[in-house]
Amino acid sequence: MSRLRKSKIYEMQSLLPGLPLQFNVPWKSVTTLGIGAKIPVLAEPEDDIQLCELLKYCDQNSIPIFVLGDGSNMVGTDKTMPGIVIRLGKNDFKRIKISHIHVTVGAGVSLYNLFNTCAEAGLGGASPLAGIPGSVGGSLKMNAGARGICMGDIVEDLCGFDFKGNHWKASGKEIKWDYHQTSIPDDVIILAAICRLEKTQCSVEKEKIRNEIQWRRESYPPGRSAGCVFRNPVPDLSAGRLIDIAGGKNLSSGDAVVSDKHANFLINRGAATEKDFLDLMMKVKKNVLSSTGIYLSSEVSFANPDGEKLISIEPAGIALLKGGTSSEREVSLKSGSFVAEALRNGGYHVTEIDIRKPEILPEMKKADIVFPILHGGFGENGEIQKVLEDAGISHVGCDSIACHTSIDKILSKKLMVKENIPTADFAILTRKNRKLPSNFKVPLVVKPPTEGSTVGITIVFEESELDKAIDTAFKYSDDEILVEQYVKGAEVTVGIVGEQVLPLVEIRYPGKTYDYDAKYTHQQGDTLYFCPPDSVPADVQKKAQDIALRLFKALGGRDLMRIDMIVREKDNSLFVLEANNLPGFTESSLLPKAAKTAGISFVELCASLAQMALARKKQ
Repeated sequence: MSRLRKSKIYEMQSLLPGLPLQFNVPWKSVTTLGIGAKIPVLAEPEDDIQLCELLKYCDQNSIPIFVLGDGSNMVGTDKTMPGIVIRLGKNDFKRIKISHIHVTVGAGVSLYNLFNTCAEAGLGGASPLAGIPGSVGGSLKMNAGARGICMGDIVEDLCGFDFKGNHWKASGKEIKWDYHQTSIPDDVIILAAICRLEKTQCSVEKEKIRNEIQWRRESYPPGRSAGCVFRNPVPDLSAGRLIDIAGGKNLSSGDAVVSDKHANFLINRGAATEKDFLDLMMKVKKNVLSSTGIYLSSEVSFANPDGEKLISIEPAGIALLKGGTSSEREVSLKSGSFVAEALRNGGYHVTEIDIRKPEILPEMKKADIVFPILHGGFGENGEIQKVLEDAGISHVGCDSIACHTSIDKILSKKLMVKENIPTADFAILTRKNRKLPSNFKVPLVVKPPTEGSTVGITIVFEESELDKAIDTAFKYSDDEILVEQYVKGAEVTVGIVGEQVLPLVEIRYPGKTYDYDAKYTHQQGDTLYFCPPDSVPADVQKKAQDIALRLFKALGGRDLMRIDMIVREKDNSLFVLEANNLPGFTESSLLPKAAKTAGISFVELCASLAQMALARKKQ
């Protein structure tokens, strides 16, 4: 009958009289996908007492259990299940009790029945959840959500059993409700929940539910499926979109095929096997990884205990370097945290390292690649890159030579002149020779050569301010500083990823310069960003992109760079200010803003950069 010996089944029936058992139940009769052979033993307890006794019996006799809800996100198996499948579909598990603004609901109730019943009683506020196929128990375990609301938003209390039959309970506040995952233990079966809704008009709420159901019918494909198969890396980055842009709609395996209506639905055309479905999932994952650098994770459940392993792709390990010792340390720590989170959302294993000197650490040797998010100092002047290169470790970003040239404003200025790249007139001062050429007149810009985030930079509007500005710049430089002729106009920046030139970002800041406050602290007021710019003609924007790419190639740029420019007010002439080989990656940083306008999400941006370094490692 199954791997579960007949004697144990007879004993179970003797010790648990009245326990409803079904034998050899086809998976297609209990799942929406309809894949798999037969369930040897399906138990449907009448109440929590019977469930508790069943769980204790299974625990004492080492009988594996598998909990099945409505079967809407379940991939059945062609193999023989090793134990018992439990489904909560009777009596109290299907009951709904409403009191004022609270509803007590059993785990086996479908979300549609829950919210439709509540609407009839004048309760609502969660209508988007009504269209999600599935039962309350499973929806709570995975924190099902739609259109900005999730189950965790309405739950006040939960109760259940662990697999040993022990009582378990928690308040909604005790549970960590994340995107499609929760802190509810894996070995807990939810029995019921108390949810809080809001008073509403019955007719209004029911109309919202009807609209939600209609929208799903129009948006989602017909046919047998398990719903969305892969988890969105983040709420605003659709797995379906990733599959689509990777060409996934052309994929199939046996009778399993990617829907041409919604790429995150894999359809059983009628005779698909478990192997067909798993093979197709693997094809999709490999396609998306190859195209976007993102490792998709599954959102469906597998009856086969080895199902997840059969479609696993070992993620790359990344050592992310942040912090450093430059004046931009705090910005680097913040940028590093954002990038680490994005990479983890993209499926990577990430080790964050707060690095204080350019050296090779054990974690860096173990990783597949190193991802420096270091601004200024040894992180951007080529020192850490040279150490990595000497150790044969592949890293994201420019090589050590390009880093050394681009961070040094004096070296990069000389290169711009050599390559006929437009830039403002400049002079180089030393501690021994602080005299400017006679043709230089205020306003002027005084800069230390190797600092970022405008540290040490002064715009001089009066001759009397010049000596102080020079003294300030020398605080951040051993010997030389740069003085530029000031160009009045709009400040723009051009990002480059790989060799894709991104849309321009125009920066409008409240003060006289785009300084540290304008970038990060905003004490003088908010800085405004326009991508693409609304005050720069399209032909000038195209010219800026062409100039940026020329400088990128002249510097020997690789993976990413950001080129800052001024569009002169009087004639729209362009002047390059500087190149940034490791630009900021905070929520207000310019390169991610431009990438977003180009249709590249932050997760995709970080993942694509990781893949560039991984590709070099394989060469």
